[in-house]
Amino acid sequence: MNTSPPTRTNSRRRGLHRRRRGAIALLLAVPAAAVPYLLLTQDDSRAAKARTSAATPYKWKNAQVVGGGYVSGLVFNQRERGLLYARTDMGGAYRWDAGAKKWIPLTDWLGEKDWNLLGIDSLATDPVDPDRLYLGAGTYTNDWAGNGAILRSTDRGRTFRRTELPFKLGGNEDGRGAGERLVVDPSNHSNLLLGSRKNGLWRSTDYGASWRQVESFPVKDGAGSGAGISFVTYGPKGSDTVYAGVADKSTSLYRSTDGGATWRAVAGQPTGQLPQHGVVTGDGTLYVTYTDNLGPNGVTGGSVRKYTPSGGSWKDISPSQGSYGFSGLAVDPRKPSTVMVTTLGRWYPEDEIYRTTDGGSTWQALADKSVRDASGAPYVGTHTGHWMTALAIDPFNSGHVLYGTGNGIWRSEDADAGTSHWTVGAKGLEETAILDAIAPPGGASVLTAMGDQGGFRHTDLTRVPSGRMRNPLMSNSTDIDYAASKPSVMARVGTGGKQDGAYSTDGGVTWRGFAAEPVAGAHSGRVALAADGSTLVWTQSGHSPYRSTDKGATWTKVRGLGTGAEVVADRSSARTFYSLTGGTLYASTDGGATFTARATGLPADGRLKALPGRAGDLWIAGGGKGLLHSTDGGGTFTRLASVTSASAIGFGKAAPRASYQTLYLIGTVKDVTGVFRSTDKGTTWTRVNDGAHQWGAIGSQGVVTGDPDTYGRVYIGTNGRGLQYGDPS
Repeated sequence: MNTSPPTRTNSRRRGLHRRRRGAIALLLAVPAAAVPYLLLTQDDSRAAKARTSAATPYKWKNAQVVGGGYVSGLVFNQRERGLLYARTDMGGAYRWDAGAKKWIPLTDWLGEKDWNLLGIDSLATDPVDPDRLYLGAGTYTNDWAGNGAILRSTDRGRTFRRTELPFKLGGNEDGRGAGERLVVDPSNHSNLLLGSRKNGLWRSTDYGASWRQVESFPVKDGAGSGAGISFVTYGPKGSDTVYAGVADKSTSLYRSTDGGATWRAVAGQPTGQLPQHGVVTGDGTLYVTYTDNLGPNGVTGGSVRKYTPSGGSWKDISPSQGSYGFSGLAVDPRKPSTVMVTTLGRWYPEDEIYRTTDGGSTWQALADKSVRDASGAPYVGTHTGHWMTALAIDPFNSGHVLYGTGNGIWRSEDADAGTSHWTVGAKGLEETAILDAIAPPGGASVLTAMGDQGGFRHTDLTRVPSGRMRNPLMSNSTDIDYAASKPSVMARVGTGGKQDGAYSTDGGVTWRGFAAEPVAGAHSGRVALAADGSTLVWTQSGHSPYRSTDKGATWTKVRGLGTGAEVVADRSSARTFYSLTGGTLYASTDGGATFTARATGLPADGRLKALPGRAGDLWIAGGGKGLLHSTDGGGTFTRLASVTSASAIGFGKAAPRASYQTLYLIGTVKDVTGVFRSTDKGTTWTRVNDGAHQWGAIGSQGVVTGDPDTYGRVYIGTNGRGLQYGDPS
């Protein structure tokens, strides 16, 4: 991974969130050589075995938010009723459970080294054999990201085999709402086509096990936009017709009439726009949605076009005009003149869904003629949503329609009625990125700081909170802390709010924004609260730490620490704070006013934590330098021989008859990487997750904490799979 991963600059742009110090060094991607024109051989050595046993069986669930991230694709199987898949930009893929009306995650088995495969650039479900599923996995095309892979399943995503690609995919890059780029030939389902972002068109003739570049396809790079091929779609079964949309404003649509062997640009096609989606009806008519930018942000124009190949004619059938484009596209297989599209970038009054039953001659706008129930995820509100690029009509039920947004999914069972009714359709799909989590004793179960959504207060992990933490409502919250001796006192910091820092004295039920900023424009960073809540220290992004003793009304610069020095509070001694900076442990005994060095030669990128209830009891998760422990306030540290590598450490309720709190570790013990628990101060460790529950880059994310009131419970923050919590089963 890049040592400077992209961070979001807009609350509606999902990116790889800034990790805590030291995270990146633990997750360096190994660059693979580009072999853009060679046959790929099958690689089955990394088959996912979803039933690996943990040493201590745990049951894992999500703390309920429901949605929380961008659902970039929705695909129904055309042969089997109720079989539906969703892809996300950084949270993997899901299968719909029609009976339970919830989503089942399919890619939680991807671990730390495979974090890049949790962005799904495209997916395909076999129209002949419904058991077959294909995922085009890869999050970024940057130099520091690994190559993409095709994850192929013959049991609907319960297990996967993997074929490495010699190029990268961009499931969390601009244009990720377009597609689908990966498709199965309905006439010969062993054949697949994959449109890449920078390496042209590729074909497989063996169910995705190996791939060869289609030399005849004229675009072999990123095209005019840098995003390459935006969709591939087959015509009716037996027609040998295939279309490929390319993100290029000069020539954006190509056609093959021999199953993809040869290609020509379609005559008369629109120029000056970029294709988002293309669907061919049973009579060969092609519908295409267009935008003026890749999206999902930055779109200010676009259109909907209809192409009739028998006469070679194009028609602009856009349902409306304005400073926005069109992206989502679905055609009813039962009624091919029924088409639905969504706008993209129509921020005011809101994005719209249009439906036609006469092939685009007339359209009906659905937003004002729909009833929306957001009780399944109250924080999303009852507006239509944003980033509406995924749209699907059930091939067996014309009224059953779903569309994705930047916050999840809306679902209707009567979208073909005069007044349609919509409910949140994202139950089971959890795609938030957790940047911090606290579990205060005696209060709410857990409170989070997260990207895009700010954070939630969970009093019941099985129920969706009534809303996000407010006053201020931050778009991104980077850190949250509580006072160990007064756990009802809390502070959080972030960005995108009326204030970018806030204080609570009632356990996070209500908040009050800091009355002043330490420096102009202060935001994000880390915050630490004294054990008694009397002092808070805030290291804002790009600045040195400042302290406040009046709940953020006034601030004083901390002495003895430099820019970016992160501070933690002693969890027992109210006047004591610590900072691990550049391998040196600094301490303050005057309430964070001044810091002096206590120990050197420590891991430069380590994560420092203080144990609740014991003054001077410190732990450092030191990455490859292991796990270190101090009982004298950082004067000396001892490395635990039992731990090979430590990414993050957390604390929870002591085991029965144990005198020390339970430790929870994300790291490596005896050459096994995972989540571990120790009830004897780190002498021995038991793994509590398994091969089916790895959630990508949890070590890099660095969020782990035990529950102070429930022995054995542990919370794990993920980068795109929400807050996981585990209990002994």
